[in-house]
Amino acid sequence: MNRRSFQNRPLTNEEINEVAPSAFAVEPWFAQSARYAFVPTSQVIDGMRNAGFLPYSATQSLSRIANKKFFTKHMIRFRPTNVTLAQVGDTAVEAILVNSHDGTSQYEISLGAFRLACLNGMMVAEGFAEIFKVRHTGNIISDVIEATQNTILAAPKVVEQITNWKTIDLKPSEARILAEEAHSLRFEEGQVAPAAEKLLQPRRTSDSGTDLWTTFNRIQENVVTGGLRTFTPSTTDPVTGRYIASRRNRTRAVTGIAQNTQLNRALWSLAAKMAEIKTGSAS
Repeated sequence: MNRRSFQNRPLTNEEINEVAPSAFAVEPWFAQSARYAFVPTSQVIDGMRNAGFLPYSATQSLSRIANKKFFTKHMIRFRPTNVTLAQVGDTAVEAILVNSHDGTSQYEISLGAFRLACLNGMMVAEGFAEIFKVRHTGNIISDVIEATQNTILAAPKVVEQITNWKTIDLKPSEARILAEEAHSLRFEEGQVAPAAEKLLQPRRTSDSGTDLWTTFNRIQENVVTGGLRTFTPSTTDPVTGRYIASRRNRTRAVTGIAQNTQLNRALWSLAAKMAEIKTGSAS
């Protein structure tokens, strides 16, 4: 998945096109039903700008099929021009648009959070903010804009949630539990993976805090961005008897948009559950 994002300025169409050319498709990947209304995401982006939502980040899934990169799933993250509505500290609440032009995705609009310090976007779990889906029929641009406006109504609630998480201090044992749960979401049993404790390692001094929000950010960044060292000890193949040397490697980033979305929402749910346990009420 390619990505382009900037700390504090919106993207131009040219910059989006560099990493998400499928947003500028001029036709769908293959013939759809007669009810399929093809509207390129680029037109929706322009409509969003006119409605007061500016694109700050663009990503696109890769494809092994020749030329399909011009139609695959892509994600555009928008921020309302009224930033005071949706910002807490160095974190901006964003409306996230996902679409494709290969028949694999409807327009999906959800809520996320983008922390400027690590340039890594989070996604609010379903149930904490509504997820809207718009089919490729009818007046797509106005429907997406309306869905975005409805989505961003939950921004103050998310800001309140983040603010609350910053006040919840975690014991080392509680942080480990959160890391272990996140580890099980990211890595399958038997897969070469770093120890769960490594998900708690800060990548910058400012991320060394023990509050829930900071701990969650460390875990989320380590899980999604990858780059953690792994070690596979030397062994002998039980069948062939062949010696297999030890290997050192690093975890990969979560690149697929679908996997990234699912994982991010699950991580948010974990943090919310920890908040509920710590405070004795739903967060």
